[in-house]
Amino acid sequence: MTGAAAPLSLAARALREAPWRDPREVIAALGEQPWSACLLSDGGPGARWSYVAAEPDLTATATSGQDWEGALRRLSGLAAPTEPDGPPFQGGVLGLAAYELGSDLPRDPDWPDLALARYPAVLAFDHHTRGTIAIGRGPDLAMAAAARDRALDWLAAPARPERHGPLADRFAAEAPPEAYEAAVADVVARIGAGEIFQANIARAWRGRLGSGVAPIDLFARLARDSAAPFAAYWRLPGRALVSNSPEQFLGVDAGRRIVARPIKGTRPRAADPAADANLAAELAASGKDRAENLMIVDLMRNDLARVCVPGTVAVPELFAVERFANVHHLVSTVAGTLRPDVGPAEVLAATFPPGSITGAPKVQAMKVIAGHERPRGPWCGALFAAGTDGTLQASVLIRTLGLVEADGGWRFRTLAGAGIVADSVPAAELAETGAKIAAIAAALGGEAS
Repeated sequence: MTGAAAPLSLAARALREAPWRDPREVIAALGEQPWSACLLSDGGPGARWSYVAAEPDLTATATSGQDWEGALRRLSGLAAPTEPDGPPFQGGVLGLAAYELGSDLPRDPDWPDLALARYPAVLAFDHHTRGTIAIGRGPDLAMAAAARDRALDWLAAPARPERHGPLADRFAAEAPPEAYEAAVADVVARIGAGEIFQANIARAWRGRLGSGVAPIDLFARLARDSAAPFAAYWRLPGRALVSNSPEQFLGVDAGRRIVARPIKGTRPRAADPAADANLAAELAASGKDRAENLMIVDLMRNDLARVCVPGTVAVPELFAVERFANVHHLVSTVAGTLRPDVGPAEVLAATFPPGSITGAPKVQAMKVIAGHERPRGPWCGALFAAGTDGTLQASVLIRTLGLVEADGGWRFRTLAGAGIVADSVPAAELAETGAKIAAIAAALGGEAS
């Protein structure tokens, strides 16, 4: 474990309202600063708030074999009050959990299993009221007010010029399409033999940003052209995460209610409204997609039952069709009430990695996936915000790129997957990965090969 010494309390808080500024502009101005972060919503239903944070007072990373649960408990276990009528996240810990966290699978050498940073200063952007709140926390009121004032300063940072033209010099698949179709066929055979019921198999692409292009330029373009409810940017030292995720992994509110909203089932969007509606109706009626979704709902019910009060886990919504910028998705909701002894570390240990991007049974599906893919690293891990009041918000890192600084520039890797079940057709699953990577390919200025 690497990181800072024992944390100080963040019990004191200071808040101040400020004029609206688009959070995309604010993070673009700060985005080359190490540890700058943005959780960017599209302002739609259930995605009211966006956040920008920088200048953490504590950071830590963990790699295989180290006590990641202990690290998370130390940084997020400082109970401190929040403003009841304020935004859901009022300062606390941001964390990146790589897909392989807690498993015995091979690791991506470019990424830690877990990265954590505690932020005493946060800007919260209310998309419904078009207002901004600067929040500061500290061991006393004076330090909290100083943190709040630092956050207010970020609002005045000069805008970053927008990049035009292609952002990537190279963007190519790691393997030919035929290799992916063969992997799908192998998984279908394993399902037929009774080894597993479902597995999410992904294709990978890699490339390099153009000269002078920074990860924040890519995030800015995705946020402009393909808004998503759980988009995120995190600039780590020598690394960056750019996510355009539509999927909530977990949400825990101040009342201890936990919600998971797994996505399984996809159709592309169409420019023609009638054709688009037909695609949505086709998804809603698809027995294959419903079965695929239901398997993951059952898996998430079992995962949540490990940390919830017995008898409280339920499925309030099943098979809802939700529309995003480039695709339709089938989304279900699983909810429960957390036990009093459970915190963010226990929740992640019980549920990670997300069931929607592994399969069922989860452990065996992960072994099958590892037989066909290189380590995923941040892709299909989770980015989470653990508040000082015990709240937790976590996204599934789909539609996500991991970028590494190298040779005076930035190289990147990204993936797109599909849930494979007994009646999956390899060519159709290949087409689904193409639909899912399309927005990233367009933002980079090319087409996925």
